[in-house]
Amino acid sequence: MSILSEPTLVLNKSWRPVRVCTVKRAFVLTFKGLARVMGDRYELYDFESWISQAVPDGDASIQTVSLRIRVPEVIVLTHCDRFLQPKVSFTRRNLYRRDRHRCQYCGKRVTFDEVSVDHVIPRSLGGETSWRNCVVACRRCNERKANRSPQLAGMKLLSHPREPSPDLAFSIFVGRPKESWKQFVGEALALDGES
Repeated sequence: MSILSEPTLVLNKSWRPVRVCTVKRAFVLTFKGLARVMGDRYELYDFESWISQAVPDGDASIQTVSLRIRVPEVIVLTHCDRFLQPKVSFTRRNLYRRDRHRCQYCGKRVTFDEVSVDHVIPRSLGGETSWRNCVVACRRCNERKANRSPQLAGMKLLSHPREPSPDLAFSIFVGRPKESWKQFVGEALALDGES
């Protein structure tokens, strides 16, 4: 993955988390004056002052023709003071993270390449493709269940599917939140995600 695609935490004016964006988007927001980059000691930098900062050894950076620019991990919006409840997009990868990389029928840990998405109530029986009706399943369990409900297939779910809590949205979205996010999304850091 490109460093420009890495996650950056976005805070509103009140320093409450509102979403996660890419490093590329964070640079654009900062360049346009819509956000400030937060430094290690909670100081805020506009674009010009951020790119003139020295990059500590070991920190992620982008090299331009004439500059080495530190990658922002947290930005603060300059005009947004409302709090938007974070929402997790329904994707195969996020479903895999929500179910902690385990088949929801047998409990076997599966790799992302091996995972299949099972509709608890099959689509042919009116089931929707949503957080509340889809789970991760290994191929063997998914084939065994086939086009039936778990009850008809004689199978039991380890946990009932649900939409991820907004508290876990940041963790689900990025897999492994950065340490610098801890004071802003502390509860979300408890989820052991993997990319």
